[in-house]
Amino acid sequence: MGAWDIVKIIMQIFGGMGTFLVGMKLLSENMTKVAHGRLKSMLSKTAKSRFANLGIGAAVTVLGQSSAFTTVMVVGLVNAGIMTLFQATAIIMGANIGTTLNAWVIAIGGSDITILFMGLAAVGILMTMFSKKEKVTTIGLVIAAFGLIFVGLKFMSGALSFEKGSPEYDAVSKVLTAIRNPALLLLLGIAITALVQSSTAVNAIILTMATSGLTIGGGGNAALYIIIGSNIGTCVTALISSLGASPNAKRAALIHFLFNLFGAVIFMILLVSWRGFAGTVLEGVFPAGSMTLGGVDMAAGMQIAFFHTLFNVTCALLFLPFVKGFVWLAEHLVRVHNKEKSGEEPLIMGPDERLLRQPSVALGYLYEETGKMFSYAMDTLDISFTAFMNQDTEAAEKVRRHNDELALSNRNAVSNLVRLSVSPLVIEEEKMVSSLHYVLSDIMRLGELADNLTKYTRSYVEDKLEFTEEFLGLLNVMFENVRRLYTLSLATFLSRDPKSLSEVDRLEDEIDRERKELLERHIKRLNEGKCKPQNSSVFISLVSNLERAGDHINYIAHSIE
Repeated sequence: MGAWDIVKIIMQIFGGMGTFLVGMKLLSENMTKVAHGRLKSMLSKTAKSRFANLGIGAAVTVLGQSSAFTTVMVVGLVNAGIMTLFQATAIIMGANIGTTLNAWVIAIGGSDITILFMGLAAVGILMTMFSKKEKVTTIGLVIAAFGLIFVGLKFMSGALSFEKGSPEYDAVSKVLTAIRNPALLLLLGIAITALVQSSTAVNAIILTMATSGLTIGGGGNAALYIIIGSNIGTCVTALISSLGASPNAKRAALIHFLFNLFGAVIFMILLVSWRGFAGTVLEGVFPAGSMTLGGVDMAAGMQIAFFHTLFNVTCALLFLPFVKGFVWLAEHLVRVHNKEKSGEEPLIMGPDERLLRQPSVALGYLYEETGKMFSYAMDTLDISFTAFMNQDTEAAEKVRRHNDELALSNRNAVSNLVRLSVSPLVIEEEKMVSSLHYVLSDIMRLGELADNLTKYTRSYVEDKLEFTEEFLGLLNVMFENVRRLYTLSLATFLSRDPKSLSEVDRLEDEIDRERKELLERHIKRLNEGKCKPQNSSVFISLVSNLERAGDHINYIAHSIE
């Protein structure tokens, strides 16, 4: 075999790997779009049950087609304070189980039947070209991605398909058997996976070699050491993702690493001690010649896929009872410094960069954050109104600080909504992005109205205005209705359930009626000489501002339509 032949083989392998990785990325992006509702629901419905979270992790990984995707998302959710370390640990374990499905798909990649799957790439692209429906084009991209995966596998398989005894076969086998040390094979699996950022790609190479009849490291358990190493290498993505994040986010990434590391240690001891493991267990499950596709013996590839599943499922079940132990260990390895402990927690959490990499989940998070801003704005209005009733001018500074916080959060939210607007979103999500812009504007108006009330309080005190107990009582009733409207509107906004909108509208109409009644009474008292004219400006402005607050709260509730 000449130098040029070796170069061609290497280029074909890398070309196949590149096509495979593009297919995997395309599949992951569009599968999450197809399942955006279920994906968002699963990640938001984490439970106290270890087994429930294990299942959530496996399901999300199957939908997202990447354990690295799931783990990075979990790190982001932990960093945002949405998910606890206990929940995250079980989900990460489940992600390792979910990713084993890819190995079984890859196991048939070296067979002649692959040519049928390769045709899916053309079918999917034609669907995207001739359909204007978003759902059809997304499904078309999923099908095309699936086809590209098999195109990549076929490229790699073709590069490694030699007749036994041929010079090419002997040359490649000599290279592959050069490394026999289990520790070096483990490190090779770690290094390659960390480099390509995908354990699935490494598994694809190993499975393709096995199906092509090539022996790694002299046979036996050699290929299994690389598979174990790939499981450790895949942790690099989450570890990199946690840099600069909160201590809990770093702990979540560390738990992912520790889980795979401990599992690797146990299985390495088992395989080094039992050198005939592959020949006894794996060949016992899938004997040579027991499974053929398109005339190709698939047993060797199936053995690797089976071991990958056995490794991840065994580790998950073995370590699941010790979730609290993993959390305890991570908390002791990643400690919070005194400076971090003394720092104040932001009143409103900012969006997390990791969440923005997955538009559907990021949008759900931003939606919840908008709900928090709504609550914060209402608290600000409440502080301002209470200050007016108590003639407290010092509350103005607190209202100002709250509004500064709202303004900062609003800028962050708008910036990230703009970034999401250019991401691949379904129509429903595009509408949500648009409506959130309006909701954020209404929230800022509530803050401005709170600021207005502090000015009326200052006039109330400095100009020595006098308001009757009757007026103050009616004003308090009006604001109680504003509070009730807010409570119902917030619940409607967060649940996106329109069944309460009729009650929302009724309360808003009641606030409008109270404003009209208060103004009519005021004018009557002015005409009768029972009210001082200098009170009018504050009286009318205050009542009108409360009515406007009701309008903006009502708009937020109706944003779900």
